[in-house]
Amino acid sequence: MVSSSSSQRQVALVTGGSRGIGFGIAERLAREGYALAINGVRPEAEVAESLASLRAHGVEVVYAPGDVASEAGREALLERTLASLGPPNLLVNNAGVAPKERRDLLEMTRESYDRVLGTNLAGPLFLTQLVVRHMLAAREREPTFAACVVNVSSISASVVSTNRGEYCIAKAGLAMLTQLFATRLGPLGIPVYEVRPGVIQTDMTAGVAAKYDQLIANGLCVQPRWGYPEDVGRAVAALARGDFPYSTGQVILVDGGLTIPRL
Repeated sequence: MVSSSSSQRQVALVTGGSRGIGFGIAERLAREGYALAINGVRPEAEVAESLASLRAHGVEVVYAPGDVASEAGREALLERTLASLGPPNLLVNNAGVAPKERRDLLEMTRESYDRVLGTNLAGPLFLTQLVVRHMLAAREREPTFAACVVNVSSISASVVSTNRGEYCIAKAGLAMLTQLFATRLGPLGIPVYEVRPGVIQTDMTAGVAAKYDQLIANGLCVQPRWGYPEDVGRAVAALARGDFPYSTGQVILVDGGLTIPRL
């Protein structure tokens, strides 16, 4: 992340930030002192407990509802962020959905494909466009304005699951999206990174917990445990701090060594 004056408040916009991996990221950023715009699609009353938990760290937190898959939703969530906190220094594209039904690749429906790709790939693409324009405008007003983009992907970008092909396709696309924006924005001093989690213990994986408990016990990961949202949060915070200043476009794997090729 580009350095900025210590007197400047740092603002982070985290999509899907009220639970799961997104909340783990938001909580770590709160501990780092970021003011937070937490995006989600649930009514604010349903995320009040999460927002209160983040505010307990002594930072300003606003809820910016909106569906990242829709143009109106993206514009609404950014408008709320700008009105309440100002332009984000950090955009974390984390919001994502899994297929409602896991179906074999030969049975995948167009409806499921459109839904997953709309949220997991089109959403980050067009939201990044919007947010970066405001980052650049802020940089023109204040040359020390810090800016960074982090895309939260998945090992499914490179690890095949034939019963949720639409999810794998979306995450593989997000990997290329990261490299595209890193190349476009690198000369402008805005680094873009991809964080690629493995098997993380969240409500999204609750339905397959027994399966992964067994796989992990049988050596799925080099480090024999589940990953936690906090593990991902630590990685995002390190990137946002600028701990990897010469690594734009790179992938940070948070998978306990799952993707290490082994015999």
